[in-house]
Amino acid sequence: MLVLFETPAGFALFKVLNEGKLSKVEDLWQEFTTPDLARKVVELKAFNKFENTSDALSAATLILDSKPSKGLRKFLQKHCDGETLAVADSKLGNVIKEKLKIDCVHNSAVMELMRGLRNQLSELISGLGTQDLGPMSLGLSHSLSRYKLKFSPEKVDTMIIQAIGLLDDLDKELNTYAMRVREWYGWHFPELTKIVADNIQYAKVVKLMGNRTNAVNLDFSEILTDDDVEAQLKEAAVISMGTEVNDLDLSNIRELCDQVLSLSEYRAQLYDYLKSRMNTIAPNLTALVGELVGARLISHGGSLLNLAKQPGSTIQILGAEKALFRALKTKHATPKYGLIYHASLIGQAAPKHKGKISRSLASKAALAIRYDALGDGEDNSIGLESRLKLETRLRVLEGKELGRSAGSTKGKPKIEVYEKDRKNGAGLITPAKTYNPSADLVLAQPTEETTKKPETASKKRKHEDVETAPSVETTGDAVQEDGKKKKKKKSKDSEEIPAADASGDKKKKKKSKEIEEPGAATAEGEKKKKKKKSDAQDEEVVAMETESGKKDKKKKKKQADQ
Repeated sequence: MLVLFETPAGFALFKVLNEGKLSKVEDLWQEFTTPDLARKVVELKAFNKFENTSDALSAATLILDSKPSKGLRKFLQKHCDGETLAVADSKLGNVIKEKLKIDCVHNSAVMELMRGLRNQLSELISGLGTQDLGPMSLGLSHSLSRYKLKFSPEKVDTMIIQAIGLLDDLDKELNTYAMRVREWYGWHFPELTKIVADNIQYAKVVKLMGNRTNAVNLDFSEILTDDDVEAQLKEAAVISMGTEVNDLDLSNIRELCDQVLSLSEYRAQLYDYLKSRMNTIAPNLTALVGELVGARLISHGGSLLNLAKQPGSTIQILGAEKALFRALKTKHATPKYGLIYHASLIGQAAPKHKGKISRSLASKAALAIRYDALGDGEDNSIGLESRLKLETRLRVLEGKELGRSAGSTKGKPKIEVYEKDRKNGAGLITPAKTYNPSADLVLAQPTEETTKKPETASKKRKHEDVETAPSVETTGDAVQEDGKKKKKKKSKDSEEIPAADASGDKKKKKKSKEIEEPGAATAEGEKKKKKKKSDAQDEEVVAMETESGKKDKKKKKKQADQ
């Protein structure tokens, strides 16, 4: 039996001297504790050395894919005729058996034998020392790692990080210099600040004009595109209220203008360089969020590979760490976006949709970054497809109908109002409905008699309630006087009581008769009402007298009994 063993220096074939020891797998490690014991089990039969690092890299990558290289096939055909080959990879053994017709073995005993060979490799292979084997394995591992990660010097994201940092610094410096030019030259020509708003145009105008008295004779058409602005400039130069400056001051101001213009030119060149590098290193991310936002994300993440390890939720708030931790500390709402807020897709969205679009954009950006960092392709197809989907989602959120392509206004279907009574032509199937007054329901109006009766009854009740109070007081006084008289004249009181009862019964009968008679005239009714009121008052007085009389009788009886 032969054993195929891969080393950083090449392929080695070992001959198994005593195959019987392979049956005892548990005790096989003891045969490789020393070099002498190992030489009794196996011996080196042949060794195929790699010519250079590229040869070793190509052979190692093929072995990882379970494929034998061309040199390995020739090596095995030369030394493995009629022999059984022990391999560490079962898939590689199947391929060798199919292509080279060599029987291959892979089991636990073979793996234990490989472990022993690796332990005593430098002693079994002459001329391969430990000091040589270490650097060779390290170099091969680095080369293999670069190959597996598709490492390319064209994809160095360090250049992007430095370029975007320098671009931000240039913007700050350029703004500072431009403000200094405006403030310095504003002492001589203050009106120019409001007339020319752009900083670069302002610097060019100052450099060309110098003293404001020269503005009338100069042509600013190459700098100022609008003729009205040029006319305003010349008019303001004539009537300017600025101070006078000498030639030395103007020369220093012009040198500062040269610095502003040179910085602006260098910034434009740096932006073009950054744009080309972003399209090379992260084309899908660039298509999705733009060059500047993509470069700032890479710079904030540290590298493209580190950014690819981040989830979409982290990419969404990248750059808003202070706001996030402040919100968590104070238990307020967390931020919805960070650096990704400056992307054009979020700028197109309405304020109420920015949160949803930023979340969707962050998830798509995470996929694009992973494809750019670890994928094989170099096109921006994924980024373009994701951008179209996000634009479609944005239109859906805004409630707009989509055309044939996302973002286009053509091909929108015309929405017509549905009318069930309208024919295909202009006419109507049924005539238009008109107002029908006969279908209205009107409540019946009450008659005069029915309305007057409850009114009169209610008036009676109110009048009676009002007059009862004074009548009670008067009757109380009368009762006291009558009580004194009745004590003196008992016989007279006894005769008056039945007469009062008889008069009370007559009045009650009259009252009942008056209530039963309906349909009286209005004048007579008013007279009867007055009579009824007076009669009712008299009845109340009589009733009170009768009650007081009864009480007096009872007292007299009690006194007589005593």
